[in-house]
Amino acid sequence: MVGSHTDFDVIVAGGGPGGIAAAIASAREGAKTLLVERYGFLGGAGTAMMVNPWMSYRAGDGGEQIIFGVLQELIDGMSELGMYGHPKARNAFDPEALKVVAERLCIDAGVTLLYHTFLAGVNMGSGGNIQSIRLANKSGLVDLSARMYVDATGDADLAALAGAVVEKGREVDSHCQPMTLNFRMADVDIQRMPDKNEITRLFLEAKERGELDCPREDVLWFYANQPDVIHFNTTRVILKDATDPWQLTEAEIEGRRQVQQLVAFLKKDVAGYENAYLQTTAPQIGVRESRRVMGEHVLTAEELLSACKFDDCIARGAYPVDIHNPTGSGTIIQKLKPGEWYDIPLRSLIPLKLENLLVGGRPISATHEAHSAIRVQPIAIAIGQAAGTAAALCVKDNVSPREIQVGKVQQSLQNQGARLQ
Repeated sequence: MVGSHTDFDVIVAGGGPGGIAAAIASAREGAKTLLVERYGFLGGAGTAMMVNPWMSYRAGDGGEQIIFGVLQELIDGMSELGMYGHPKARNAFDPEALKVVAERLCIDAGVTLLYHTFLAGVNMGSGGNIQSIRLANKSGLVDLSARMYVDATGDADLAALAGAVVEKGREVDSHCQPMTLNFRMADVDIQRMPDKNEITRLFLEAKERGELDCPREDVLWFYANQPDVIHFNTTRVILKDATDPWQLTEAEIEGRRQVQQLVAFLKKDVAGYENAYLQTTAPQIGVRESRRVMGEHVLTAEELLSACKFDDCIARGAYPVDIHNPTGSGTIIQKLKPGEWYDIPLRSLIPLKLENLLVGGRPISATHEAHSAIRVQPIAIAIGQAAGTAAALCVKDNVSPREIQVGKVQQSLQNQGARLQ
């Protein structure tokens, strides 16, 4: 293990989609980079939460690809292993492949990895600077320091502990989008399986009979990479706060309860599932929304839906506003015009009140509604790559994120394969 007082140029907290890209980008810019992850593997939402497939990284349905960079490297790496894509779901991937490819890219870039380690606290210095972070692992409590930090925890844990201005959930009551425990059924006779509308009809009938207690309004499923395996993103756990460990525990228990009901329903009522079995549930429940870090610019849904462009663009996205009802059934989806995309500005990665922290992933500065669009993994990867790049350049030029030359960040990202226009 690294020593308890080893200095780094950049420390990235969280090895999910944003953290992977942030660490790789930072190290490639020459920064001595540490990536801290609580599990024994990378991938976060794509592995620990088993969120699959990757949502579109194209402008509109089937349009031009707009996200490249580290995302493309992950896709290429998994494709070489034969573990990316499906004839009926081209963005499906094998979580085991993501673990291996992400780890390989980090190591090849020179990233120092530290697994099985939780963020436990922040030691603040003067002027809004993080002096060091406190970590908890098998060695006990250890303090590590860096010149710049990237919060890629997904829940803005580092930013919140450092005293950033954070918001949670929707404006009216602070309720967040519901959580989902993903699961997979194996040995499904896919040729006999009904279409999505018919499965939803059977699902709603089972709910009316009192056989299912799940607030969701339909059955959401996807093809997996393995033959005869179907991936379900159907459980809906409402009114739980993912930043409260007690409520998060309750959410995990409720998610497994719903999974057992859904498995029984599928085997009893849906053709093709008679001999199927529960292959796996995700290691942890999937979290759509928790904290958001307020920054120099707050992205709004109006900006995204109008395909707003920014001079300080560091990432692009086209995923729609997609709000799962925080209190029950129903999902609101608002799409962009075909072929359009929105820009994400560097200012939304820079927290208020803090000087040596950038946010790399879904908790960037945005409203509840805008967050519902930029929360998906390909966009988080693009944001993370920008955060890691900017952090390394801040170290190199001895400036704060507010002082950095945006053009340098953009040029570096393009050199790394990202496309910003």
